[in-house]
Amino acid sequence: MARGIQTSTQTSTRGTPTKGEQTRRAILDAAIARFGRDGYRATSVADIARDAKVGGTAPYAYFPNKEALFVAALDEDAAAVIEEGLTSVIADPDILAWRETVITKVVAVVRRHPLARRVLAGLEPDVTERIVDIPALAELRKTCAERLAAEQLAGTVRRDIDPAPVANGIVVILLSLLRAVVQLGDSVVDLYKSDVAAVFAAALDPPADTA
Repeated sequence: MARGIQTSTQTSTRGTPTKGEQTRRAILDAAIARFGRDGYRATSVADIARDAKVGGTAPYAYFPNKEALFVAALDEDAAAVIEEGLTSVIADPDILAWRETVITKVVAVVRRHPLARRVLAGLEPDVTERIVDIPALAELRKTCAERLAAEQLAGTVRRDIDPAPVANGIVVILLSLLRAVVQLGDSVVDLYKSDVAAVFAAALDPPADTA
């Protein structure tokens, strides 16, 4: 599938959704549910329009084709997982807490997001690689890098690392473990949660004062 697809939307200047925004929202919600349940190949744009209670051609006013609608739906569902399960955890002022609870939190959240779960489970092999490019993950990498930089200033993260690539690595680790959890079961969390926290500690904590 093509990468970097842009979708169109309408922007309200009144602070309340326009009719177009409401329609786009309904189409995205229907797409998340339908793609999450039946998958990309088995779903048609007509199916989604019917579920959203809009005309059969209405989705094409917002998304140029089925692939663009799928990518937008995936980004939306992944963004919701990140917002619920990661952003609040990373914002936790307790350094150890966010490192230790991030996986548990995300696993609990991803169960409620069918399309993100389906892609992580490997049921959409044509788009598995696409997930690393969605805007939601780019924002997560940015949030992680900002958190690491702030902790460097506070002296709680070693200062000889570059926050940006390390943040990228953290996101890759989280994605990999989350995929393992979705595919192998929640027991993976109990088995490896402390190990992941240990990796974070080894990579991030300032060296102990041996003087």
